[in-house]
Parts: sequence; C-alpha cells; structure tokens
Amino acid sequence: MKKIREKVRIIIFEADTPSGKAFDVILFWLILFSTFCVIMESVPSFRSEYTAVLLQAEWIITILFTIEYIARIISTNQPLRYIFSFYGIIDILSILPGYLGLMMGELPSFLVIRCLRLMRVFRVLKLVNFVGEADILKEALIASRRKIIVFIYAVLAAVVIIGALMYFVEGDQPGFESIPSAIYWTIVTLTTVGYGDIVPVTVLGKTIASIVMILGYGIIAVPTGIVTAELSQVSLKHPSNTRSCYHCSLEGHVYDARFCRGCGKSLEPANPQ
Repeated sequence: MKKIREKVRIIIFEADTPSGKAFDVILFWLILFSTFCVIMESVPSFRSEYTAVLLQAEWIITILFTIEYIARIISTNQPLRYIFSFYGIIDILSILPGYLGLMMGELPSFLVIRCLRLMRVFRVLKLVNFVGEADILKEALIASRRKIIVFIYAVLAAVVIIGALMYFVEGDQPGFESIPSAIYWTIVTLTTVGYGDIVPVTVLGKTIASIVMILGYGIIAVPTGIVTAELSQVSLKHPSNTRSCYHCSLEGHVYDARFCRGCGKSLEPANPQ
C-alpha cells in the first residue's frame, strides 16, 4: 500500500518522470476543455442545442477532478497542508461549484446558482501547476517591487502634471472641462489605448499629445526590463525541477539537492531523516 501511495504521489506531484508528464498533459487538456465548456455554455444558441452534451461533460469532468483531488490528499504525507495550500484551495474551487450547480439545477431566478456555475472557470487556475518557474517569477517580482513602486510613482506624477497642463491648454474643449478628465485622457494616451472619446484640437494640445504618445512606448518597456533583469538573476541562482518532498510535498528543489529546502528532511522516502 505504501509503495502504491508513493507511485501515485510521484505521478501527481512530479512532472520530471514519464508518468508524471503524461498525467500533466492529460490534466492540462482536461482543464482547457472544461473551461471551453463553461464559456460556450454562456452562449444561448450553443447551450440550447447541446444541453445534454454539456451536462454529461460537466459530470464527467467534475468526477475526474474529484478523483484527482482525493488522490492528492491520499498520496501526500501532510494532507491538511495540501488542503489549505494555494493549490489545494484552487482544486476544491474547481470541484464544489460543479456539484452545487449540478445538484440545484438551472434556476434562472436564483442568481447565486449562476455565480456558482460561473466559478467553475476557476479551473483554469489549476494551470498554474504547470508553470515550473512560478516560484522564480514570484521571487523576481518581490525583488523588483521597490523599483516598480518608484516607477509607478513617477508615472502617476507625470500623469497629474500632464493632465493639469492639458486642462490649461484645452480647458474650453469638450472632455477637458476638469483636471480629472484631462488626467483620464493622459492615462488613455500614455498607455497607447487611445479610445478617442477625448481629443485635443489646439496646436499646442496636439503637440503635447504627440509627446505623450511617444513617451508611452518607453514607459511600457521599463517595468518589463526591470522584471526581466531580476528573472535572469533569480534563474541563475535557483535552477530547479519539479521534484517534491515526500514529507511536506514542497516542490522546486535544485537538481542535485539531497534534502528538502522546506522541512530539511531527506528527499529520498526510503531513507528519511
């Protein structure tokens, strides 16, 4: 029984083995198919024509996710830690709405049922499991947070100044009747969204708008460069794989690691410390 449990744990929690990769591929496509069904169910014409098919597919998907959830709890050495972890909560969110919606049925007068059924889209968050570099990305974002905060502060200051300037220049024109409206125009222009609902008409206003548009391209590139630089540094320091600890189920150990970076115990279940 212990050997079977260990094999199940390796298949589910580790993606570096052939069986683990096959499991992840199947789960990946199942999640995408489930999300597709939820999205298409909101289309009236599609729902009316394929109601029975969608219902059957939802039952099958919900049961399969339930089996996966139970297998994860049984195979891990610390089930409570998994249940209350980020991935454990995502897994239960992908199951419960399906059961509640299927049991209560389609009751249009109860908007809460529609909300519960819509929550099935949370299954797409299970795809986070397939991002092996998630911890590296998180560490890079944390490392670059101060630079990004300073950058956002500088952008906000520039937005207020440019908005006030445009209010002064285009004050008599529609859309620039107040500084908040001018700030809104500045944000839309600076981010290169360009709704076109507010447009400067004076020569000076158009000149300022042209400068803001050009600045927008540079501003978008700055945070990307900051995070990319931190990613490079973190990746060099922490080359890791998906091997998980038998004792605490923590993943993301370096390739030559012998002990868990979380609990400190041996990564070999046959030789625990």
